Amino acid sequence: MTRMTASEAFVETLAAHGVKDVFGIVGSAYMDALDLFPAAGIRFISVCHEQGAAHMADGYSRVLNKQGVCIAQNGPGITNFVTAVAAAYWAHSPVVVITPETGSNTMGLGGFQETEQLPIFSKITKYQAHVTRQDRLAELTSRCFDYALLERGPTQLNIPRDIFYGEVDITLPKPIHVERSAGGEQSLNEAAKLLAEAKFPVIVAGGGVIMSDGQAEAVALAEYLSAPVVTSYLHNDAFPAGHPLMCGPLGYQGSKAAMKLIAQADVVLALGTRLGPFGTLPQHGLDYWPKQAKIIQVDSNARMLGLVKPISVGVNGDAKPSAAAMLQRLQTGNLKVAAHGNKEQRLAEVKKQKEAWETELNGWGQADGSPIAPRRALRELEKAMPKNAMVTTDIGNICSVSNSYLRFDKPRSFFAAMSFGNCGYAYPTAIGAKVGAPDRPAVAYVGDGAWGMSLQETLTCVRENIPAIAVVFNNGQWGAEKKNQVDFFADRYVGTNLKNPSFAAIAESMGAKGIKVDHPDQVGDALKTAIASNRPCVLEIMATQELGDPFRRDALKKPQRLLEKYKAYSVS
Repeated sequence: MTRMTASEAFVETLAAHGVKDVFGIVGSAYMDALDLFPAAGIRFISVCHEQGAAHMADGYSRVLNKQGVCIAQNGPGITNFVTAVAAAYWAHSPVVVITPETGSNTMGLGGFQETEQLPIFSKITKYQAHVTRQDRLAELTSRCFDYALLERGPTQLNIPRDIFYGEVDITLPKPIHVERSAGGEQSLNEAAKLLAEAKFPVIVAGGGVIMSDGQAEAVALAEYLSAPVVTSYLHNDAFPAGHPLMCGPLGYQGSKAAMKLIAQADVVLALGTRLGPFGTLPQHGLDYWPKQAKIIQVDSNARMLGLVKPISVGVNGDAKPSAAAMLQRLQTGNLKVAAHGNKEQRLAEVKKQKEAWETELNGWGQADGSPIAPRRALRELEKAMPKNAMVTTDIGNICSVSNSYLRFDKPRSFFAAMSFGNCGYAYPTAIGAKVGAPDRPAVAYVGDGAWGMSLQETLTCVRENIPAIAVVFNNGQWGAEKKNQVDFFADRYVGTNLKNPSFAAIAESMGAKGIKVDHPDQVGDALKTAIASNRPCVLEIMATQELGDPFRRDALKKPQRLLEKYKAYSVS
């Protein structure tokens, strides 16, 4: 045991878990520990808003596959974390949320900046620890870090501010490393048998492939079966884009090739995905999910098995060893693989559908005018994007359409707001990813509405010398919601039109680089210039008000008004 202060025990535990960067806003509640960060080799990145800090921790955790850390002042600083922590929860990001709390000696008296901080996060964290004694601070800190990775999600460490003070005798805990398994023998045998019997197997590669570093194993299994591979919604980097078996993403604004191919499947291997409902809804007029196909689902969380889609086999395992175990059984288990008999026909169908989709994309919305058509802007960005780039996308119309154009050969390259779908996500997440992987370009796609929620973090990039790039699509509207007003409310626009300043000029006034483009021929060069500058940059693209399909055609109906005064507004 070693004699040290509670703050020292806390900071030493952070260091033991390899913490190099912490995102947050300074506060008196944890200042004694903060004072020790530099000596422990921990960089404190001071942000403009606490939601941004938690998003940065999310991006950092996803690109490095390790814990991201955020911290703030008790009370209002902590409540500002909530939206970003919910986003991290649905992205399965191992974010450790450190929440200093009002002093234990005045708790419950309604003091300054006081609120109950545990109930707020109870449904959006995997584990919560409340520290009541100085001699347990290191133990519970370490447990939050262990569980964040083990259970793949945010954990909360709640520390009354007086706990940081006082001396303790303590033995610092060591990080726990848990080896993940392939799954049960029986379920793996059943899965291999079902794959061997399949005449048109299709693999859905999900986020679990990325989190387990299992891309190589997924590729090997797909190649052995000659199975087309599609990716689950917003996991476009789960399988190499350049591979001939890669057919693109499912879900909103995804690949028609992917959808038309999975529609032909007799067996679907859902590898590391919960098959979330938003990623399997009809799209492009295609109700593509194969209703008669047998489904093998692999997930490290047993509760996800069969939750969304009925399955034939459930494998409670990690995607990487599971894929390897299934391949080993197919190769050595005396199983006759039916898919080997019709390999050429299936590969021809894959080639046909991919070429048809690419031809459609080459002509879809590629007008040569000013302002710039959204799909043309996205195509030009795709062509200019470096191979090693990391791209984050916000929620919104143009950003969602980008799902058709975002292709990656390297995993841990694409970070989206996932099923929580909050605005203001992309830019701070790109900042965190850039801090985690400073040698890779970090580019955020943001709509002009969502940009109002995160543009202040341009100051963070300037202050902290973080050369993240924001591509802001300026079309003067909340496009996703405006599409609903077009389709369901007879073009009556309430709250969806925006009057914007020059975002590039604002960036320049903040000390960043600002580039404004209004013609498609400028887009690619502008992105290359922004990356080459190695400075924080806002690339403002002046876009047309063309709208894509609505997010949820099933979520709205044309209204029928009952009251006389509203009948003029009926579109029934």
